[in-house]
Amino acid sequence: KMYNLPFNMNTFTQMWGVRTPQEAMDKINEQRAEMAGKTPQNLEEQAISLIGRDIYEKLIKGYTEKQWGRKATELPAFIIKRVPVRLIYDNNYFNDDYQGIPKGGYTKLVENMLKHDKITVELDTDFFAKKDEYLQKFDKVVYTGPIDEFFDYKLGELEYRSLRFETEEKDVGNYQGNAVINYTDAETPYTRVIEHKHFEFGKGDPDKTIITREYPADWHKGDEPYYPVNNDRNNDLYAQYKEMADKEDAKVIFGGRLGQYKYYNMDQVIAAALEAVNDEFGK
Repeated sequence: KMYNLPFNMNTFTQMWGVRTPQEAMDKINEQRAEMAGKTPQNLEEQAISLIGRDIYEKLIKGYTEKQWGRKATELPAFIIKRVPVRLIYDNNYFNDDYQGIPKGGYTKLVENMLKHDKITVELDTDFFAKKDEYLQKFDKVVYTGPIDEFFDYKLGELEYRSLRFETEEKDVGNYQGNAVINYTDAETPYTRVIEHKHFEFGKGDPDKTIITREYPADWHKGDEPYYPVNNDRNNDLYAQYKEMADKEDAKVIFGGRLGQYKYYNMDQVIAAALEAVNDEFGK
């Protein structure tokens, strides 16, 4: 079955057949009553207290446990708090007045940012092979890699989750009718299928399309880290690395998901970058 995300009146109608916000709220309250008087201690309890057991079991549990490689009862409650719940028929993820992605995508955005005579791009370069040179040569270094790696894992390794991508060209102009469809069951090994042309409103070859299946993966040294695992153990370890980062001379700015060991959406990481610029140079 297909359900709308994030959770809104379309979702509740598909799940329970309700038609009005009051009917939906009554159903949600009935289901989350099992958490009455309890403070959620993990993601499962937080999800049930937020939206009830039906939606948790069908749309959250399997997806989350695939994504993080852990039982939902072993994950911190805050991970699910950012998911919006709306009692209106609105499928938008955010509440912002203006929403969108850069025209041409993020690749085009970065290409335009790098069109400057004084910017040199070095590819296939190991930062750590030239770390000392960079720190001596430049007044400022913005480092967006893993913070524990920057300090040579002196305090131990932080945990990350990685991803594996399987890309396929299809001989059809429109494969799934949407940019992203999540597979929330536990049995499907991938978490979502991305059809790239829909990010640009169906532009591209009318007879072909490209899809990517996204598989969660354990992270090991040498793999690409994608997500910080923000449980208590890792957060405590990051706090110690953050102290070390704060003691670094002012030339190193730690940023991004890996440098700040924080789950950022794209809008949040852009906001954090702008804030860092303001801190450095004033508003």
